[in-house]
This record gives sequence, C-alpha cells and structure tokens, in this order.
Amino acid sequence: MIIRKIGLAIAFSPRLEALLAEAGRLKRMWDAELLLIHVGDHGLEEEAKLNSLLQTAGLLGDASVKIFWEKGKPGDRILSTCKKENIDLLVAGALKKENLVQFYLGTIARQILRKADCSVLLFTTPSVTPQAFKNIVVNAEDNPFVEQALGLACNVGLKDKAHWLHVVREIKMYGLTMATEQCSETEYESLRQSLVREEIENVEKILQRIPHDGLKVNIKLVAGKSGFELSKFAQRKHADLLVVGAAQRRFSLFDRVFTHDQEYIFADLPCNLFIVNPRKEASHG
Repeated sequence: MIIRKIGLAIAFSPRLEALLAEAGRLKRMWDAELLLIHVGDHGLEEEAKLNSLLQTAGLLGDASVKIFWEKGKPGDRILSTCKKENIDLLVAGALKKENLVQFYLGTIARQILRKADCSVLLFTTPSVTPQAFKNIVVNAEDNPFVEQALGLACNVGLKDKAHWLHVVREIKMYGLTMATEQCSETEYESLRQSLVREEIENVEKILQRIPHDGLKVNIKLVAGKSGFELSKFAQRKHADLLVVGAAQRRFSLFDRVFTHDQEYIFADLPCNLFIVNPRKEASHG
C-alpha cells in the first residue's frame, strides 16, 4: 500500500497543534503531500491562526501542503474532499470522555470510519513532539485487506524501528467445540494443537510475501469475539498503534443486531487506530 497523499481533518481546537505535528511526521515518513481540510468559518482570523500553527510545525511555505476551506456538513465535506483529491490516508483526532480513561468516537468520526474511501488514522493522544510507533498490534483476521494491513504495519514498524510487531489472529474454535463430545482428551488436545499450528502457518505464509526483516514479530492467537479480544490485547501490550483492515461497507443484519467486531474497538479505543482501506489505489493509475 503506497501513501502519496495525506489528508488532515482540522478544527481550531486545543489539539490542532499536536495533530499538525503528527501529520507532519507522517508526511516526512512517506514523503507525501499533506492536504488540510477545514469545514467551517474561513476568514483572515482563521488563516492567520493556521499559518502560525503551520510555521510552528515547520510546514509553512511548503509547496506540498495544501489547504481546503469547506462549507457544509463536516462529515460529508471531509469525505467528498478525500474522494475528489484521491487522498490515501485521512488523519483525525479521536475524542476522550471527560474524566474517564476510555475514548469514544463522535458522530462525525464514526461517519468517516464507516464511509471513507481511503485509510484512516485516528490519534487518541496526539503530541506536539511526535514519537515513533514502537509497539504495534495488527489484526490478521480473515479480511479482504488483511495482507495490506500486515504490509502497512510492517512498513511503519521498519520505518520507526519498532520494538515489537504483534500479529493477532482469531482461532476458529467451532469445529473443535463440536468434536469435544466425540473424542478423548488426548485426541482433543491433538486437534487443538493442530488447529493452532494451522493458524500460525496461515499468518507466516502472508508474512513471507511482506518485507519485515529486522522486525521482532509475535504471533498471538485469540478466541472469542475478535474485536473485543484485539482491543484488550492491545491494552495489555501498551500498544501505541493498532492496525486493522477496513470492514465491509454495509454491515449485515446479523452485525447490526450483534455488535460488529470493530464496534468494540470504536467504543473504547485502546490506542491510536489505523484502519487500512486500499480500495481506491487503482485510481492513481
């Protein structure tokens, strides 16, 4: 997955300086263009504020930095600008519940995550002095974009000289559970070990196609609701980046009745969240 254009959704909030700093680091990481998207008032005061912040971030006067002043509904305008400008990665901030450690996503953020035609990176705690991602967790579930998600995680890990890349995959226990009453304890344990080996080999086969020499990789199998387990694992490992493949655009009736895996993550973000969606790569030609 190649990132040529990075979009940053901006509002004149106290965290804008930090988000500009984070976006600037990513811009340099991938040698990409940076497009700033603001939906709301646009006048001399707003331009002066933004120019001052751009100067602080070392981005003022950079020809590869463009500003889009938009009017209308924020979610709609951000998404339409991303599509029109062929943005590969949209960066935004996630909000924090007052006096609580959990994070939550507002209506606009959820709209962006569900409908964006590009990858999205949400920063939970952006910093004016950005740090490299050192402890990365990536979801290796059966997903149309699993290889792209693993490739992106490896790419970031190599560029940032990460300490660990934790690859998490859900182990399917259905067949094993059905066999419980039909086999001995020894046979059950043999089946379980075989299933574990098979899932680890599935991950290793994907990794063989992705450059990752020099990265310390830990493959972790989880059972249960994968989104919930993934979020908890990221918390336990003190991850600073969680990478997942984008979900299908339209959730099924089953997913709407029984919470979709990614909803667990959205409800309580464990760390910065990178949703990989390479749907429109071909549009670059």
